[in-house]
Parts: sequence; C-alpha cells; structure tokens
Amino acid sequence: MAVPLPTLPAAIVDNILRAAFVEDAPYGDITSATLLPARAKATAWLVAREPGIFSGGDVFTAAMEMQDPAAEVEQFVADGQPFAAGERIMGVTGLARGVLTAERVALNLTQRMSAIATQTAEYARLIEGTRARVTDTRKTTPGLRALERYAVRCGGGHNHRFSLSDAVLAKDNHLAVLTGGDPAKLTAALAGVRAQLPHTVHFEVEVDHIGQIEPVLAAGVDTIMLDNFTNEELVEGVALVNGRALVEASGNVNLATIAGIARTGVDIISVGALTHSVRALDLGLDIAIEA
Repeated sequence: MAVPLPTLPAAIVDNILRAAFVEDAPYGDITSATLLPARAKATAWLVAREPGIFSGGDVFTAAMEMQDPAAEVEQFVADGQPFAAGERIMGVTGLARGVLTAERVALNLTQRMSAIATQTAEYARLIEGTRARVTDTRKTTPGLRALERYAVRCGGGHNHRFSLSDAVLAKDNHLAVLTGGDPAKLTAALAGVRAQLPHTVHFEVEVDHIGQIEPVLAAGVDTIMLDNFTNEELVEGVALVNGRALVEASGNVNLATIAGIARTGVDIISVGALTHSVRALDLGLDIAIEA
C-alpha cells in the first residue's frame, strides 16, 4: 500500500530556496541580466534524461516563482510517481531572466530529491510481502533534511525521528556513560530515564549483542534497535523480544542485504544510504526563448 505523502511546509521550502539563491546569485545573475532583454519570455520543461520516481514539484514551482512571481508553472508527473527517460515532468513560462536564474537551484534540488525517491522505491520493492518498513536516518545533507525526508516518502519509505528533539534514542555511547560501564546497572538506569519521560515521547535503545535485549526490555522501552546483527542473530532477537517492543534492524543495510534482513521478522529497517550516498538523477531544463 502506498505511503501517504506528508505536506511539505511552504515556509521550509521558502527558507531553503532563499539560502540557495543567496549562495548562487548573491547580487543577482549578471549573465542573464547582461545578455537577456528584461521583457524576454521563456518556456522551459523539466525533462528526464533517465527513468525514476519524481519528488520536488513544490520546490521547482517555488524556485521559479521566487525569481518571477508571475511565472506559470505546470506539473505533469506527480510527486511519488514514475517517469520515463525523455518525459516532461514540469513546465514553466515566465521571464527568461527569472527562469534561467532559478534553473540551477531548481535542478539541484529536484535531481537530489528524485534520486532519493528512486532509490527508496527500490529498497521498498525488495521488502514487499514482509512486515518490515524501510526508514531513513539522520544522515542527511545539513539544511536539506526536510526535503530529503519528504523524498523518502515519495519513494514509498518512512521517516525515522526528524531530529534529536523528537525522541529518545540511546546508543552505545549513551549507555556507556549512563551505566558507568557496568552492564548490571542497565535496567535500573534505563527505567529511571523512562520514568522521566512524558508518555508522548518514544523511547528507543540500541543494543549490539543478544545479552542486552532482556535488560533493555525490562526497562519498558518502545523500540529496540539491533545494530549490526547477523540475520541469524536477528531471528533470535525477534523471537526473544516476542512483540514486547518494536524491533529495528540497523547497520550494513544495502540493496543486496535488505530482503534477507526483512525476512527475519523485524519491524523496521533503517538505511542511511537512502540519503547519504545517492547519485543525483539526471534531469535537465529544455528551454525556448520567445521574442
């Protein structure tokens, strides 16, 4: 079943685009301003050079409108939908100076977002028929997390916690400090943390060996992350948890391994590669200048 797309807040898109244009055209686009008449109009199309899943229609539109508020933008391929090589995805008609000033920023963002959506769709396809869902991580491009997380949803994936402020996720370094290196203190220490949290705050703990599972579960956590477990260990871990918490698998997940991991019975598979190592999808802007 398709994952419903969240709303991409206009204020977030606006802030990202403003920062991008300050970087790319801090004092205007002197090339377009010098070469193109002020009233020259342009019609351009965002065209796919290779197949994929689209993400970023609102971003493309906002980029064009930021440079020309009167620009007319049309979307032919909806976010989350596939496109073929050579297909027109978006169209824009407006002042040529505005279209060309917005071109690189609009392309950079939609190419990256569509690459993430396309890669996520492949991961999601490989685990169809299992109980697992594929999620992103915080391994995102600084400043672009909202767009990249939205692109994951466009590809049929799910989102993990958005930031450090959203949920408690205790990892190995946290546990080492919390217990002073004494495993016998793990349950009591985590239970003390649990008691401090509002009922609305999700509590997840990472473990790196089977022996930690029972002490962590005894503290009443919501999710237990099995980090870098083998598939055999994941099967054992899922059986040991036995529905008492959600089970997340993490570490060394790629396209070759995710199907096997999903078959172990885990609930969640987090994949940093969805966002941290994608290759930008090849999209281009084909333009026609009108007198």
